[in-house]
Amino acid sequence: MKRREFLRRSSVKGITALTGASLFLKACHTEEDMIGEPNWVVQGLFDRPLPMPSVVKQSATLHAQRTSGQLLKGKMTEILSYGTETIGPTIQSRMGESINVALHNELKEDTNIHWHGLILPEDMEGHPKDVTASGASFRYSLPINQRAGAYWYHPHAHGSTASQVFMGLVGMFIVNDDEETMLNLPSGDFEIPLIIQDKRFDGGRLDYSPTEEEIMTGYLGEQILVNGLHAPFLSVASGWYRLRILNASTARVYNLGITGGIHMNIIGGDGGLLTAPETVSSILVAPGERIDVLVNFTDHPAGKEVYLVSNRFSEYNAQGRQSFNLLKFKIERTSAHTFTLPQTLSHIKLIDQNTSVKTRTFDISGMTGGEGGHGGSGGHSINGKTFDMHRIDETVQAGTTEIWEFDNMMGDEIHPMHIHSVQFQILHRMGGRNQIIASEKGWKDTVLVMPGEKVQVIMTFPEHKGVFVLHCHNLEHEDDGMMLNFRIV
Repeated sequence: MKRREFLRRSSVKGITALTGASLFLKACHTEEDMIGEPNWVVQGLFDRPLPMPSVVKQSATLHAQRTSGQLLKGKMTEILSYGTETIGPTIQSRMGESINVALHNELKEDTNIHWHGLILPEDMEGHPKDVTASGASFRYSLPINQRAGAYWYHPHAHGSTASQVFMGLVGMFIVNDDEETMLNLPSGDFEIPLIIQDKRFDGGRLDYSPTEEEIMTGYLGEQILVNGLHAPFLSVASGWYRLRILNASTARVYNLGITGGIHMNIIGGDGGLLTAPETVSSILVAPGERIDVLVNFTDHPAGKEVYLVSNRFSEYNAQGRQSFNLLKFKIERTSAHTFTLPQTLSHIKLIDQNTSVKTRTFDISGMTGGEGGHGGSGGHSINGKTFDMHRIDETVQAGTTEIWEFDNMMGDEIHPMHIHSVQFQILHRMGGRNQIIASEKGWKDTVLVMPGEKVQVIMTFPEHKGVFVLHCHNLEHEDDGMMLNFRIV
């Protein structure tokens, strides 16, 4: 059942045909009409320096705790944190290493850590069934047997994933390898992690309280934070920079670009380097996705200011109808650092479609009306089913190759689909944008499926046997039941 049809038929909390009609009318508003309405992004002064998360190597200790931070200028609010910073530390490793992470749960609810994009054994990767109780601890041992890339970590306790991520429990996980090192990419002060989240505040208090309607569409905030701070600036030199960008929002999609005529040279996506740079003026980045970007400020004089922006991308979806600034770059000095953009970055062996032993189709356009993880009855579904912790929905063979098709042709919601503990390649996108975009030309673990689209991905399953999940990375949808178990045998 499509969402609008579900809204018309549902009687939950008085949802009626009138509610569905009001949603349609909102979609027809002009940009000027929407100013001041909920979810309309409010920009700040861009007068506070961008904070940089601390970096840890080989081992880390994370304390999931309730604390406070100044996300908005001049206003303290209660947040969740893994330590003393508003964003978790960046964990850095190299291929072939083993990383140990101790989680101490100081919250009053269950939590755990999902290592998003890493290919790990079942008991280490953060399945929703493997949670750490309040007051308890767990030690993760993470064998790093994959290529360089920007991965990340966040909680995955079913029913509270969205709230814990929204309140601040996120961090980046960087893997390096020899292939990447040989490229001599910008590093040190010229390599910048950018973790983007939208937030909503009640006064100065961080507020996560989605309505039934917002569980269906996704909870959108009105202030955009980068590295845990609203409207920051970054002082840069007139040279090349590497931006490691993560969309850690629960639902918001960004169409990222840079003002001043500066193009972005995309060198990597979710699973590391592309084969060659892709030059774009803007790129869609969905929740859970990462992009690795080289930006050249060389031709811009000291004193010039440009912005990382999100451009409009839809006339029909509320979150795509506004352009706004996220981060100011202040070009304040000349760099002596020299860099030439490589023409070749990496070798990626394409998976032969003829080796696929099975094609599975997942209908992600429907709603069931069943019980969701939020305790409501939205029931976002995959193949007509909502998540059951104890039910195995698909069984696959370790070491075999399959094609999975995510079908949103009849849907009217945005669904970024994520598969745990595997990297895949995108074969086709049919309908909608009808193409593979620049950041999708390498290894992926999350793919954006817009309304009216069908996407096929191909993957070879690892030798790690056990139960894993696939789900929508709109975290309100995930908590509402849009997740299935698959077992590798």
